[in-house]
Order: sequence, then structure tokens, then C-alpha cells
Amino acid sequence: MPSPDNVCANPIVHLFHASLVWPLQLEPMPLAAASKRHWEAIENCGDTHPWHLIDDEFTEDPRQFRERHYREFVSFLPYVQRFLYGEGRTGQAGADPLAGRSPMHVFRRKDISGLRLTLRPGQVPVELHIVHIDLYLFDDLDLVQLNLEVCASQLPLDTVRDILFRFGRAYPSGWEAGGAGLHNVHLAEWLGSDGQVLARSDTEHRQKYLGFVCQHRSPCISEHWASLLRPLVLAHSDEPGDLRYRLIEYHRMPVMAFLALEPSVALNAHDWLRIGMASLLHPDEAVPANDPTVIEFGQRYCQDQFRTGLRAGTNSRFICTGNSLTVVGDASQPFFSDPERGMLAQFRHQYFLIFLIAHLHRAALLVFSDVLVGAVNALNIRDDESVRLFKRRIRANFETFLRFTHRYWFHELSERPHMQATFRMCSEHLRNDGLYDEVRDEIREMSHYLDSDSQRRQSNTVVRLTVLTILGLIATVTTGYFGMNIIAFGDGSVLERALHGLLAALVFVALVMFAVSRSKRLSDFLEALSDERLSFAGKWRTFWRVLGG
Repeated sequence: MPSPDNVCANPIVHLFHASLVWPLQLEPMPLAAASKRHWEAIENCGDTHPWHLIDDEFTEDPRQFRERHYREFVSFLPYVQRFLYGEGRTGQAGADPLAGRSPMHVFRRKDISGLRLTLRPGQVPVELHIVHIDLYLFDDLDLVQLNLEVCASQLPLDTVRDILFRFGRAYPSGWEAGGAGLHNVHLAEWLGSDGQVLARSDTEHRQKYLGFVCQHRSPCISEHWASLLRPLVLAHSDEPGDLRYRLIEYHRMPVMAFLALEPSVALNAHDWLRIGMASLLHPDEAVPANDPTVIEFGQRYCQDQFRTGLRAGTNSRFICTGNSLTVVGDASQPFFSDPERGMLAQFRHQYFLIFLIAHLHRAALLVFSDVLVGAVNALNIRDDESVRLFKRRIRANFETFLRFTHRYWFHELSERPHMQATFRMCSEHLRNDGLYDEVRDEIREMSHYLDSDSQRRQSNTVVRLTVLTILGLIATVTTGYFGMNIIAFGDGSVLERALHGLLAALVFVALVMFAVSRSKRLSDFLEALSDERLSFAGKWRTFWRVLGG
């Protein structure tokens, strides 16, 4: 590993794009709105919030359909296309308008045009342009993914690294001696189209975060993120709202970064490490040289199929750690920064969807696991209603997991080798396959438990029915032998026959109820009676226990 003294001078990033993909778990809808799905509830809120449903950015007018949309579409395999975009919109007249739609629903807000970041106290703020702010919701999955894409130009590389390290954090991990939040930006401000500040961060309010965790045993997020997500509100907050969310993982959000550097920059191994792991490595701290991720950085996280070193090629490098995907290339190459046909267009469309799907898989699996844990924690085996609720929750989770497997779970997204390699690398670093196996085994164990419990109850019912059948057989044989005419009840008056019938019914009902209540003991007695090794005294003691002795 080269020493920091060999790091090149601070170069300029001519074009910088960054996309945050933040998965959040959605709480089940209240009973009053249980028939609605989360995306329908957001859409039905109307003009009370700035989010509006968009049709996957594809336009209905073929004349406005852009080539970047076409390139994005044909990059994926057909079953992935149906997931991302749905199917044909020209169905038969009178058909369901929702038929053929994608199970992915995208909402966008356009009232925020800029983001002003003060990275450290006393520094000059950095303004980033907002490309778009989207919410991705999915049928059958109680999760939402926030996507925020920002861009800027002519930024020093050190500033870009500092942005990637500090920006995508939901709450401070601690506080410095002066009271500023630790590891997050000093101040983040959302700007409207007129430059007015719409919301700002509040990470310096330490008591707010301490009190929230103390009271709810759950972290509180910064105000600028909370304001961005409304009408979705934090699950444990006092803020009213039916659409509530909770955090799934750590407060550091997954991030994609696109860096176009000047051609004269010669990055060494230390520079590449700082760029590729910018969201993990503190800019002011030394690189942990003995860390296995540092030692094996190039082999584990870097893709160099486009790093040709030739002036005619794109000369770009992909760095994927799972939680981040970084593309670095030559700003002088027109193809690399082309937003319509070049690498930038692929980064913002194809590679973004690859990153989104990989984190959708992980987030959905973590939600499934959390639902199982919640169901087990709420189970009280001594409460019949709790047991019935537990069974319903487990079966519903199992059904949803089956739909997730057949609708959202992919191993192959594209036939293009570089895209498939990126998806595979991202999934492997996120450990999605292992997590899927764990969740599948947990659900399977729960399903086996429910099946065995049902079989146990059925076996108990069969035992009781068997005892009643044996007792009924004795009565049937006896009455059949005597011809059912031991006492001539038919010669009496109507009142006498009615009283005799009522008395007999009461006696028979009492005998049946007694047999049912003692069916387990009667079953033990019948088993003891059939045991040739048991003495007569032992069989008598078993029968005495049936009578309650």
C-alpha cells in the first residue's frame, strides 16, 4: 500500500453525480385503511403532499420516447422488463386499467431544486443540483426505497470524497466536543426553485436524539430527511399519519457515485482505495493497512474491463463494495460523459436499476425476517387468540415470500456481461443469496411447526372420535342383541314417551360428554387393556383413573 506522501495533488472532478438508495420498512396500514396498499394511500392523498405518481419515466407519446429509455429497456431480460415496466398498455376496450402495470410504483417530487451542504464548521457551503427525488414502492412488499440523485461540476476530489462520506447519513453516530454531529454534514439545506430554504438538518440538537432513543429504543432521523419523506412519518414519532416507516439497517445509506476526472490525473492504489471506499473511510484518518478489505481491495471490489489505458477507449473503472457503486473515468472522452448514449446514461439508468434491485432484494429479505421475529415475540401459547393471530401472520408472510420469490427474486438480469457481473458482485457483497437461504429456512421451519401443530390437533380429534366410536359400538351391539324392545316405551301415553325420550337423550348426552372429557384417559385405558404384558391390577388402576380416582 503506498504511503499518503505519494498521493497525487488534489485533482478536479469535472462532473459528479451521486445517487442515494435508502430502503425503509413500512408499517402495516391501519385497520380502517387495510384494504389499500401503501402506494394507493399516497396517491389518494391528492395535493396534500408534493409526491406525484409517474409512469416509470416512459412517455405515452412515441415521438418523445428517448433513446436512453430504449437502451435501458433492451438491456434487461424479458422477465425483468415485465417487473420494471409492466406489459403492453394497448389492451382490449373495457379491460382493467391496472392490468399489465408494473408492480413497481414510482412517486416523484419536483419542489426541491438544490441542496446546500456545509460539510464542516466554518467551511464554504457546496451547492448540488437535484436531478430527481423519487420514492419506489412495490406490490406485496412493505418497504419503500428513497432515491435522491444530485450532481455538480468542477469540485475538488477531496470535497467529493468528503461529500460521499458525510452526506448519506440518516442521523449522527455521535457528537464532537463542540456539539456538532459526528461523521455527518455540519448543515444540510433543501433549496426551492427560488433559492429559499425549505428544510434544514438539526444534528446539533443532541438532546432530541438522546431523548428519542431513551424513550422509544429506536433512532430518530434528522429533520431534513424527515421533511423529505412526508407524508411518511417515523414509526415511533408523535407525528400523526397512517403511512409510517422504520429503519431497516444502519444509518449510512447505499450510494452510487460517478466521477469524471481530468485526463492528466494519474491515480495510485491509495487514491483508488480512498475513492472506492469513500463512504466508509474517514477522509482525515489513516487507511487501515492491515484490514483484509484494504489488502484485497483491487481483487474483491474493482472491475477493470473498461480500463484500457488507451485514449480511444472509455478508460473507466467500476468499484463495487455492495453498499456503494463508484464509476471513475476520463472527462475528456465524449462517450464517458454523454447523458444520452454514453457511460453517464448507463450509470443513471441501467446501473442504477441494477443497484436498486440488489438492495431491494436485501431490504425485502430483512423485512421478512423482521416480521417473523415480531410474530414470535407476540406469541403467547396460553392465549388462544394470540395463537390464532400468530398462525395468520406466519401464513401471510409465507404467501408473500412465495410471491416475492416468483416476482422479484432474480439471479440473471441481463445478457450483457458487464451488467450481469456488476449485479453479481453487488449481490455477493450484500450476501443476498445467503440471506435468502436463511429467511427461506426460517419460514420453512415456521410452516413445518404450523403443519405439525395442525396434525397434533387432528390426531387428538381422531383419538376422541375413536373412543366415542368404541363406546357407541358397545351400545349398538347391546341394543341390537335385545332388539331395541327391552322396555315397551311405545305402549305409554304421548307424555310418557316424550319424558322417556328426553330422559334417554339427557343420559346419552351426559355419557358422550363424559367420554369426550375423559377421552385421553379412555384412550390410555384402551391401550393398557390391549397390552398383554400388563397385569389385571395395572389395567384396573388405569380404568380407575378414567373414573377420576
